[in-house]
Amino acid sequence: MTTATGFLDRYLEGGSWFHRADARVKLVMALGFIFATTSIPPGKWYAFAAMFALVWCAAGVSRIGLVRVFLRSLVAIPFILIALPTVFTKPGAPIFELDLALFALTGTQEGLDFFFSVLLKSWSSVTAAVVLTGTTPPLRLLDALRSLRVPAVLVAIVMLMYRYLFVLVEEAQRLMRARAARSAAIGSKSGGSLVWRAKSAGGMAGSLFIRTLDRSERIYMAMVARGYDGALRQASDVPLKRGAIGALGVVLCVFAAVAIAARTVL
Repeated sequence: MTTATGFLDRYLEGGSWFHRADARVKLVMALGFIFATTSIPPGKWYAFAAMFALVWCAAGVSRIGLVRVFLRSLVAIPFILIALPTVFTKPGAPIFELDLALFALTGTQEGLDFFFSVLLKSWSSVTAAVVLTGTTPPLRLLDALRSLRVPAVLVAIVMLMYRYLFVLVEEAQRLMRARAARSAAIGSKSGGSLVWRAKSAGGMAGSLFIRTLDRSERIYMAMVARGYDGALRQASDVPLKRGAIGALGVVLCVFAAVAIAARTVL
């Protein structure tokens, strides 16, 4: 496995409680956390602080490294920035004005509350997903999805995407190396102008799509020839232990209590 694709399978081994816990329990906990966090109304900072503290405590207990969890959680930034215009577009009490010469933007208290609420919701939810995927091998997560009666078609799509994502990344790397080899120039950086790079990237994307489509057809025909009928076989589910069920119930009750308190007390 290359360095570029190795990150998909990193930080899965460990001896923490989170590593040993049943994948079904961890998946339901993560989904419950995300649901509770996203249901908190904007501006309920005590509730957000409680959920934020809970997820980072879980990250610490998982022993996969707080710095690594933080760096991986930054993937939420592009989605958070989408909510930035609401600072100026949401009606409310004006608190500052941004003069841009041609026009001025007025920020409101309600807009700021909404933006920072979206920031905390997104960041906390992504952090929970990072802890889940960092302590659970992908195939165990797929087994958990099947056990929770997720539609078989969706599970099959996710499974095949995971299995062949490495192949697609390596195929893209080969195309990029070929482009670099054909555009080398003495005394200058290979690749030409920005326009040339854009055209080349478009061509590579089209070529990768065609190769991917052709490869998927070959894989599907090979699977059908070996008896694939759309159903995913798995061993019988291991019954959950009472301790795991009890721990799951307690954690979900804590999440529900914070979400309810955010709407009634905090």
